[in-house]
Amino acid sequence: MSSDQHPVIDSQLATSLKASKAPAISRAAAILRLLGKRSQPMGVQAIARELGLVPSTCLYVLRALAEEELVAFDPDTKRYALDAGVLTLARQWLRHDQFHELAQPLLDRLAREFGLTTLGAQLFGLDHIIVTAMSQSGEAFQLSTQVGSRFPALVSATGRCIAAFGGWSDAQLKPRFEKLRWDEAPSWEEWKAQVTEARETGIAVDAGHYISGVTVVAAPVWKTEGRPSHALVAIGIGSAMRGEGLPRLKETLLGASRSLSDQLSG
Repeated sequence: MSSDQHPVIDSQLATSLKASKAPAISRAAAILRLLGKRSQPMGVQAIARELGLVPSTCLYVLRALAEEELVAFDPDTKRYALDAGVLTLARQWLRHDQFHELAQPLLDRLAREFGLTTLGAQLFGLDHIIVTAMSQSGEAFQLSTQVGSRFPALVSATGRCIAAFGGWSDAQLKPRFEKLRWDEAPSWEEWKAQVTEARETGIAVDAGHYISGVTVVAAPVWKTEGRPSHALVAIGIGSAMRGEGLPRLKETLLGASRSLSDQLSG
């Protein structure tokens, strides 16, 4: 699973640029996000075209980012890619992120105990989620998602948590739901029923809809009152996701999310 599977993010970046009250900052951020999403370096014209920028403006921003070592320029190919300065910023952020510090030991324990891939994600309303912590069990099944990956907000089990506990109306949810990409897409009615179940039980499950044959379980985490700020997620196939394994996983993940919420909220 990779954020490259969701090209809709390009139009979202372009739209956010048009609505920004600080266009210079938004342009730089959009370029960094686009380069981070692409597996290959990009030229000025391609970047400008995807973001709806004037090429000369795009070049100006790219040169400024290169001076700050956030973007690297290859003079042979005339293409740009992310540079190591982005990694430095990310590491500094992770060291100061309370959720990452508290969630990582929980994710490591869950991954070992159940033989699964576990994630910690930060939620950004109905816009997107970002993976900020991750642990792998060493089992044969491995998820390719990495820390920093972005996904549409309502996708998979995490999306059901956002819909269940965010207080959003159907009018706000349905247009975004209809744009989601699934291996085996649920109907709007099925998805709404699953959202209701998540609200009642405190935890959400995606049984093979987002990725065929893969079960995803997610529990919301609150830093303050209101909408959840983060989620703990477990992903896998096999015995942990069948029979008695799934109820035990759900109970353990829900307990971890509640404990983490208590710690974050003080």
